[in-house]
Amino acid sequence: MATTKTFKVAGTTRLPSGTVKVRFANDLVSRIKILHKNGHTDLELIELGEEMSKADICKMLINHPKFQSEEQQDAISEFVVRNCKGISKEIEEQVEANQETTPQVEVELEPQS
Repeated sequence: MATTKTFKVAGTTRLPSGTVKVRFANDLVSRIKILHKNGHTDLELIELGEEMSKADICKMLINHPKFQSEEQQDAISEFVVRNCKGISKEIEEQVEANQETTPQVEVELEPQS
């Protein structure tokens, strides 16, 4: 990662194309307005309580209960692989651990007559 900027707000959103991406900001209300104006849905942003780097935010988000969907975990992991080389192995291991603890639901379908 080239910069050491810090952020107070982070989370994930769904672009109009359907892709889920990780988002970083310093002002929650302004960021929500911009994302909503640009057609983003499923806005899941949280205030962090302190300024953090993108790498530290990703470490926190990967374990946060609000960001445990498969799409969110994939978005966080993809961001780390592309932008935070130093922690990518640690995040990949955490994603695998989170997937192992996610309950699997089996559905039996009854044949229709």
